[in-house]
Amino acid sequence: MTPERESEHDRPRQGSPEHQASDAARGARRSRTVNSVVAGVAVLAVVGAVGAATVLGTGTGTGDVEAGGATDVLATQEAVPTGTAVTDGPGEDGSTAAAVPTEGAPTPAGACAPAAAAAVDPVQFDAPPPPVAGVWTVSLATTCGPVTMELDGRLAPQGVGNLVFLAQQGWFDGTPCHRLTTTGIFVLQCGDPTGTGTGGPGYAFGPVENAPADDLYPAGTVAMARVGGDGESMGSQFFLVYEDSTIPSDAAGGYTVLGHVTEGLDVVQQVAAGGLAADGVAPALSIAIDSVIAEESA
Repeated sequence: MTPERESEHDRPRQGSPEHQASDAARGARRSRTVNSVVAGVAVLAVVGAVGAATVLGTGTGTGDVEAGGATDVLATQEAVPTGTAVTDGPGEDGSTAAAVPTEGAPTPAGACAPAAAAAVDPVQFDAPPPPVAGVWTVSLATTCGPVTMELDGRLAPQGVGNLVFLAQQGWFDGTPCHRLTTTGIFVLQCGDPTGTGTGGPGYAFGPVENAPADDLYPAGTVAMARVGGDGESMGSQFFLVYEDSTIPSDAAGGYTVLGHVTEGLDVVQQVAAGGLAADGVAPALSIAIDSVIAEESA
């Protein structure tokens, strides 16, 4: 299995298999205040393990991880859709009234707070943001407890710049971690507001940066999902490695490593210990990202 994102022609349709429920009712995402403005990025209207914007290959959606097979790349099925332009923020209506997200309190071991419904139509952007060069501390407040990551823009400037931008837009707020792999590779995949493995920010970027030469992704690694064989298909989906994993490279190389988890890996491991849901894709212990704070630390 490898983290991949699905290519657009592979993305699931209404009533299609792959354990996707694309017609599920989902609540609208709450609007967020933009922490910072990234010049040149206009807001417009995929995550198996290899979707256009996910890490491990996706069987039917971006960022879904497929089991076995040479094409099992941590996929992110982020397509590159066009959309209706909106003026501000991540909300469907373009509003930006909400306050800056704050980190949530830890959740007792073995328990997770209820997750909000996934977004139906996440805001879309017309182009990827510019790269960054610094080291960033990114704090995820999740429904199962806080997770803190250190991302290094010196090693993966495009990938880190992308995640920081989306975090500052409030784009990840309320998004589920839709995919868990428990055999062969050990990752939790997140970053698709729709929760289907086919969602993305409206753009794709590449090539692969900072991939390990030995294909070994140690526990705690934070990396981008993409479509198998396509190094230009990264979007919003990313994965967290909760146990040392060897993920074979494909024609596009390995997977962009953004950095590593510094605190809260036990939260991810707790979710993994709960096993898979009935669909065999999502974690049985549902986890979602409530809010994200990204701060440059060096």
